[in-house]
Amino acid sequence: MDRIEPTPFPPRFAWSPLVLACLAATWLVWGSTYLVIKFALLSFPPYFQMGTRFLAAGVLLLAWCRWRGKPWPSQMEWRNALIVGTLMLAGGMGGTAVAEVSVGSGLVVAFIAVVPMMIALVNLCFGIRPGRMEAAGIAVGLVGVLMLTQGAGFQASTTGLIAISVACITWSIGSVLSQHRFPLAAGATGFASEMICGGAVLLLISAGVGETPEWPPQPVALAAWFYLVVFGSLIAFNAYMVLLAQAPAGLASSYTFVNPVIAMMLGVALGGEHVTGFEISAVGVVLAGVVLLASARR
Repeated sequence: MDRIEPTPFPPRFAWSPLVLACLAATWLVWGSTYLVIKFALLSFPPYFQMGTRFLAAGVLLLAWCRWRGKPWPSQMEWRNALIVGTLMLAGGMGGTAVAEVSVGSGLVVAFIAVVPMMIALVNLCFGIRPGRMEAAGIAVGLVGVLMLTQGAGFQASTTGLIAISVACITWSIGSVLSQHRFPLAAGATGFASEMICGGAVLLLISAGVGETPEWPPQPVALAAWFYLVVFGSLIAFNAYMVLLAQAPAGLASSYTFVNPVIAMMLGVALGGEHVTGFEISAVGVVLAGVVLLASARR
């Protein structure tokens, strides 16, 4: 669940090998992270897993920024990072991991596809009203989410449904507030500070609810954790930043459409998850709403 940030259409765009590699990273790597979260859950509880993941990635990214001569975030930017990190990472990604304890990863990421529509709704509080096509996209997407909640996966887990609903709401609020009220430090430094603060809050929650990781961890869980830190939080993040700088905004944000499909395919093929025909139809409705919303914005 990473923010979609607006960027002007680049004056010159070419399908370079770098752009193709970055596109593959945001499609395949981010699409695979939801199944990998489930593998990491074998030894690492939800909040502990996410807290250590983002704290490690944030420290590495901030060290890289400092090595490149970037300034430290200011005191106010650290405060903003704490607020945004608590909402987006502690609430958003923590809730996602909690949901995956009892719900298939493919269904979880399909539910998350509604986030762009939720962001559009939150923007109403700041006087940003959707146009007709955007409103139609929001309506269609919400219908798809309601269909998802009636499927076998979410019907079998009220806890999972509540967790992913709270995750999407807090992520959306955090995204909007980071744009209008609590801006982060510029570039990668801002994301690093957000990951550090969000990771720290996640570990506090982990300690508060009494989570205990398995030690020594299972090899597959440990490998999954490293994959999330290196590929999910560092490589894919930087690939997304390159796309924002060198590709049209619609192409950079295309992972929103592709990730649910990738996650669902991997969940069925590698995770032994079962998806009903009704749930596949619901995913199609959600994605139709996202396409309408994105088309209107473009």
